[in-house]
Amino acid sequence: MCGIAGQLGGADARVPAMIGALTHRGPDGVRVEDMAGAALAHARLSIIDLEGGWQPLHAAGSTVIGNGEIYNYRELARDHDLAGALVTGSDFEPLLHLYAREGERAFARLRGMYALCLIGADGRAWLARDPFGIKPLYIMEHAGGLAFASEPRAFFAAGLMQTVLDDEAAEELLAFNYTLGARTVFQGLRRLAPGEVVEVRDGRMVSGWRQGALQRVAAKPSGDEATLLRQLDAVLEDSVKVHQRSDVPYGLFLSGGIDSATIATLMSRLNERPVTAFTCGFEAPNAGRGGARDERAQAERVARALNLDWRETRFGEEDFWRILPQVAWALDDPTADYATLPTWKLAEAAKGTLTVVLTGEGGDELFGGYGRYRRALRPAWLGGRPAAPRGGDAAALGRWLQEAKPPGGLTRLQQAQWADIATWLPSDLLLKLDRCLMAHGLEGRTPFLDPAVAAFAFPLADRFKVRGRYGKWLLRKWLETACPAAEPWARKQGFTVPVAAWIAPRAEQIAARLPAVEALRRLRPEAAAEFRAGDGGVRWPLLFFAVWSLIHLEGAAPADALEAVAGR
Repeated sequence: MCGIAGQLGGADARVPAMIGALTHRGPDGVRVEDMAGAALAHARLSIIDLEGGWQPLHAAGSTVIGNGEIYNYRELARDHDLAGALVTGSDFEPLLHLYAREGERAFARLRGMYALCLIGADGRAWLARDPFGIKPLYIMEHAGGLAFASEPRAFFAAGLMQTVLDDEAAEELLAFNYTLGARTVFQGLRRLAPGEVVEVRDGRMVSGWRQGALQRVAAKPSGDEATLLRQLDAVLEDSVKVHQRSDVPYGLFLSGGIDSATIATLMSRLNERPVTAFTCGFEAPNAGRGGARDERAQAERVARALNLDWRETRFGEEDFWRILPQVAWALDDPTADYATLPTWKLAEAAKGTLTVVLTGEGGDELFGGYGRYRRALRPAWLGGRPAAPRGGDAAALGRWLQEAKPPGGLTRLQQAQWADIATWLPSDLLLKLDRCLMAHGLEGRTPFLDPAVAAFAFPLADRFKVRGRYGKWLLRKWLETACPAAEPWARKQGFTVPVAAWIAPRAEQIAARLPAVEALRRLRPEAAAEFRAGDGGVRWPLLFFAVWSLIHLEGAAPADALEAVAGR
């Protein structure tokens, strides 16, 4: 896991400043290299091949810098007879040798989470992002060529662009809590889309394609339930095994839910020593009574059953006000998802003990866990309705999804899953995970978001995902035997944070100060009235956006931004 930055189309003296803004992503060291027609920079968080894995990495006449991990690097070396050619143990080196043999077709062989720049011996330059969009990459074209970086702050620190708000994208953020597709909230800056591979010549993009997250999904898995359960066990164990590949300490974030319990069960099986697991619980007057869902008791039951090295961390009102401006700083590409707050606290707790953390993101999307998926399968007379992706206006999301061209032949449930995988997953959940962990020099890994897991899970018949009032049917059946302590048939609690209770005492003070925030004054002139009349679902996004705007658009320090909006 690292931060990368660079310029294609000619060297640029501003590249060192770009990577200097990303050292939180790579605290172990920075390397910058000028080469013919390019400048590349890498801030390293050492995970694999601690001594030899420094980048830019050169092999077979080509060069690469990358953020993330290529999990199947050993299999690529074995299956393509590369062992004699490799000079490092880096997970990125096999790609360079494969590119020398088969050109851009090599990108389709990667199993991992990555954002990378490869300059081939053939003189061609490529930017690529993994199919699920687990790792970020931002690009901008300017007079000197094409600049790219792991976070938007790199472009601003180097003076390549100004922080000018894209009002339309900001409206999306306020409507959905995230922005759709490749656009960002900054004018002139876009994300490389999940799975996008582009060729750059003379500093300009000339061609490209998308490797869809579900592109390798083929035939529906066959067999009865017992057969599918054996296949599920094998595919999940294999994914967790490769996601554990690391030369530094690893563990997991454990909630009281099915997804993290599944990861914990398999890690316990695959490791001789107790696996370190961190859980966050809420200290709030209404926790567990219609407010926050405190899952510590359930997480502890799972931890004891699996003999995990379980660590508990608590999140209270003081944490809320302390962490809010720090999260707003870290999310320079914003998502107004309050789950960022406990994720940040977990990363704080794990830092110093772990460097790699496995998490359960993607389990709901691939195995059919959300309640709205169950509604999509009900007949209309029982309240059934198509499942829109999480957040925002269904009509606006529907228009965007039509433009994104979903594949044909999907069931209503698969259409809903595909929509979430295309929108909410990369633009909210994975963005949250990347920024909150990387701000603490941690690498987050997501075993559910693996091409082999997707190829098994997505085409499953609907009855193996949703049955009656239960989502994730097959996963629950597996967990019923693999870890009964997880109580897989217990009612899903959902994940909520008591932001409403913590904001309420300062609500009038905050409402009075919102009009002083320039971006809100322009986009939401009625923000103060909305805040006064609204509940936590209205107040939190407005509060977050106000603090975010002061930091990223008006240049305020995080603590000063919070004080300006909410006081001390």
